[in-house]
Amino acid sequence: MDLLMAYLLSFLTYILPFLIILTVIVFVHELGHYMAARYNDVRVDVFSIGFGYELFGYTDRHGTRWKLGVIPLGGYVKMFGEVDIVDIGAKGGHLLPPEDRSVSFRHKRLSQRAIIIAAGPAMNFLFAILVFTLVFMTLGQPITPPVVGEVKPGSAAEMADIRPGDRFVAIDSRPVEQFADIQQYVQLSNGAPLEIHIQRETTELILVITPSITERMDHLGNIRRVPVLGVTMSPSEPTRMQRHTPLSALKQAIHETYEVTRTALIAFGQMLIGARDTDELSGILRIAHFSGLAVKGGVSIVVTFIAILSINLGLVNLFPIPLLDGGHLLFYAVEGIRKRPLTERTQEYGLRIGLMLVFGLVIFATWNDLVQLGVWDFLTGLIS
Repeated sequence: MDLLMAYLLSFLTYILPFLIILTVIVFVHELGHYMAARYNDVRVDVFSIGFGYELFGYTDRHGTRWKLGVIPLGGYVKMFGEVDIVDIGAKGGHLLPPEDRSVSFRHKRLSQRAIIIAAGPAMNFLFAILVFTLVFMTLGQPITPPVVGEVKPGSAAEMADIRPGDRFVAIDSRPVEQFADIQQYVQLSNGAPLEIHIQRETTELILVITPSITERMDHLGNIRRVPVLGVTMSPSEPTRMQRHTPLSALKQAIHETYEVTRTALIAFGQMLIGARDTDELSGILRIAHFSGLAVKGGVSIVVTFIAILSINLGLVNLFPIPLLDGGHLLFYAVEGIRKRPLTERTQEYGLRIGLMLVFGLVIFATWNDLVQLGVWDFLTGLIS
């Protein structure tokens, strides 16, 4: 009975919030494809959230089947003429009638097909901007002035003569508006030297500081090596919630979306060249864990987490890997250059390669999750 209650509590704490959050951002992504397809007069046969057996659904007046699948880990929009189209009149096959050709995805112009495919990731970014805008207008944006409160003894900051009361102005020519910016820029430096502009009373100083690498325990109990300067925020400059006007909130939301995208790209690039540990790559298990933590943090944390996850979903889908939206856009780019589509066999091989890459990435990320969450140690402990 206790074990059953533990499983139920885990489901309500982590799995259910994760499934709800994932459903929201997947729906937004697929809605982008759907709206672009409808705008370009492409018939949409199916709009599915989840895969596999249909739990329930309905067919609208346009002939689109809206349904919920039994496996709620994704979704798809099936457009008429996207696959398995029979229109090979030149080879003696059955030629589609004009009314079907006019609503077929494959028979649309190259620019129309590209817009339909790109609309999914684009909607994820627009959704994140909308969420950030609403949060900054209603709940407000947490602002902590970038003023130093304490300098840790023996730290990189102390060796560079940073003092309490100093205000960070810029790091590597990027403006520092709040204390969180300092932490973000230092983390992304991965230990490389930083040019830091400091305001000390009426004097501006330019310092070159190399962050020190320190071992810290993350919220999962794992020890990580992270770059730090060794400064803390000033208690005399507390965090305040700043509410924005609609225009100011929109501007800040666009900036926030840009920064999240930029940070993700830099971190992923560092992983590719081996400058950052790949164990930071999270799969669905850790995302579920983070979803539970976000729910515990309150409404502001949850909606911000949804926006960040939406950005990451849109970004990953733009990677030029066949099977993802970015892979299709790559095919279309080649088609635009060649003035004719790639052969069916080339596209098929590309999709197979893309499937292997995506499947390998999922396995690797899941392995990271098992290790970082301690599941692997638990399982090996049972059989040793």
